[in-house]
Amino acid sequence: MLKPADTPPGGSDRPIGELVSQLVDDGKAYAQAEIDLVKAIAADKAAAARTAAILLGLALFIAFGAIVALCVGIVMALATLIGPLLGGVVAFVLLGAVAGLLGWLGAQKIRAAL
Repeated sequence: MLKPADTPPGGSDRPIGELVSQLVDDGKAYAQAEIDLVKAIAADKAAAARTAAILLGLALFIAFGAIVALCVGIVMALATLIGPLLGGVVAFVLLGAVAGLLGWLGAQKIRAAL
């Protein structure tokens, strides 16, 4: 496109210092807009993660209740066979061994990952 005839040669009539200042201000505004965008994206992901964490916590709580019910069932079943106290002790040892085995396997996996 052709420039109008009344424009002096060399382009804009604004000083270089003013152009540089405007460029710096525009760069700052762009950087601030990018930061605001990243903050908005992070806030959205955090809200989704918060909901997921609440649901996982509830699932863990209900699963813990199911495990307690299983333990009580084992104790009651053993109580009819060998008595309530011995049934509780056998269930404790059995479930403690399972918990120990799972803990040991988890520790081995962590050591292998590191």
